[in-house]
Amino acid sequence: MSSHRLSRKRRYVTWGVAGAAVVAGAGIAAQTSMAATTWPAQKTFTGRAFDTCAAPSLSAMKAWHTGFYGAAAVYIGGKNRGCAQANLTASWVKSVSTLGWKLIPLYVGAQPPCQTGSSPEKISAATAASLGASDAADAVAKASALGMKAGSPVYLDMESYDITNKACNDAVLTYVRAFDKALRAKTYRSGYYGFTSSSAKAIANAADKTDLPGNMWYALWDKTNTTTSDWPFGASQWTNHSRGHQYMVNSKETIGGVTITVDRDAWDGPVAITG
Repeated sequence: MSSHRLSRKRRYVTWGVAGAAVVAGAGIAAQTSMAATTWPAQKTFTGRAFDTCAAPSLSAMKAWHTGFYGAAAVYIGGKNRGCAQANLTASWVKSVSTLGWKLIPLYVGAQPPCQTGSSPEKISAATAASLGASDAADAVAKASALGMKAGSPVYLDMESYDITNKACNDAVLTYVRAFDKALRAKTYRSGYYGFTSSSAKAIANAADKTDLPGNMWYALWDKTNTTTSDWPFGASQWTNHSRGHQYMVNSKETIGGVTITVDRDAWDGPVAITG
């Protein structure tokens, strides 16, 4: 997420390989393997959201609650999470939710084996399935501890990588499937953050749709506040309130006298259930 996990230099270098959008094939079912479970109704937000490295203070969230933004993404966990989260507590979640904010839980899990640079946790072919399951268990525990209830989504952050590297891509898909399957077993909705011509494209183009994310948050920095007019994949994919679009990054903004550097997102998808 802009400079939130990787250094700013690395983010722009890695995103440099991710340029053109691609039209994918058949659509992905909203949530594979959900039919046998009674799911809480999805809590949907449609409007403008923001994400920033560390959850802002409660006073900042009060100042920013003007109606311009209606939702905020928060990094709930993951060994590759880039910022400490001094403000992100169950009390904070309850307070900002009472103010009217909707929250988007983001988990920075293991990263691709072929990704440039180092990460505290990386996927390998041997560990992809077990690591996906254990990271999902951790994500559910973190979300639950913050008061984000069953039925909430968790968006798995997968940064840019060379998806033409088959061994690498296969390992990532195995990890993602294991992560999503374990999330759904605990009645949490699966979401995914990725780049339109690398990590998100890999999911959209996968021939086998089993256990792939039911909600897609795509990074396409075209400064266009939409989840439809620039949608880069198949028209039947991730429909019915299942999309988010990170359309602008590193925007220094002052609202209510409080300045925060954020990424802007157009949102039409599930958010955390906190009430």
